[in-house]
Amino acid sequence: MKWQGRRGSTNVRSSKGGGKMIGGGIGGIIIAGILWLVFGVNPMTALQTGQVIAGGNGGEASTEPATETDRDTQFVKVVLADTEEVWHQVFNEAGSTYQEPSLILFNGQVSSACGSASAATGPFYCPGDQTVYLDTSFFVEMRQNLGITGDQQGSGSEDNQGKAGDFAQAYVIAHEVGHHVQTLLGITQQVNEAGRQVTRAQANKLSVLQELQADCFAGVWAQRNQERVQFLEAGDIDEAINAAGQIGDDRLAKASGGEVVPDNFTHGTSQQRIQWFTRGLESGNIQSCDTFSGALS
Repeated sequence: MKWQGRRGSTNVRSSKGGGKMIGGGIGGIIIAGILWLVFGVNPMTALQTGQVIAGGNGGEASTEPATETDRDTQFVKVVLADTEEVWHQVFNEAGSTYQEPSLILFNGQVSSACGSASAATGPFYCPGDQTVYLDTSFFVEMRQNLGITGDQQGSGSEDNQGKAGDFAQAYVIAHEVGHHVQTLLGITQQVNEAGRQVTRAQANKLSVLQELQADCFAGVWAQRNQERVQFLEAGDIDEAINAAGQIGDDRLAKASGGEVVPDNFTHGTSQQRIQWFTRGLESGNIQSCDTFSGALS
């Protein structure tokens, strides 16, 4: 994936404080659990459904602009800037205005409007403060536990050894920004309201539809950004599809030795995640991302 030389977002900040750590360290989690946490936005679902839309009560950490010059920080800034460019375009076409999210890089623990979180939570989006949260160890965990190593182009070079595939990382960030788009469009609020009025199994189905739509929005972003800056290289799409396929609820349940129980799904099967990411990628149109098909009406 080509990303060097483009502008970086000014909305990336570094956390300089945080609340108490919840859960254990990332090192004690089995690979299946890590995959679920890394790519799914909803380790915070309960908090989002309850306190966040009502206003939230988890204090926010003090932050300052991210000034680090390391490769990962610069990469995050460029990818977030790319999402800003694309979503401004999409919203403008619809006669609306896109409000850019913040992205906070934290180390070990952080407080958000969704409550406190640790590295074990994985990347997540909090609608209460319209912010994406990303632990600085995230890319390291992808390299060590996801099995994605080396850029598709020139992976044998010394500079690329041990690096996770760039487009797989960008897909994750784009997925979280997809949840921000859902919040701006009022979809998150509708899902949370509907989820409070149905059974747990039905609420899980709504969560699946929400996650699949965020995958589709990530695909829309990739297609639009390709038209804008031609950033994709050979193997990038396969890399993202492979990543999406590894984090389906069915695959994760099997990998963890558990039962595959569709009523417990919250993110969708591997096939569904690939299908919706691909649909967004092929269309470049958010109108093709209606995963709900009347479920919220």
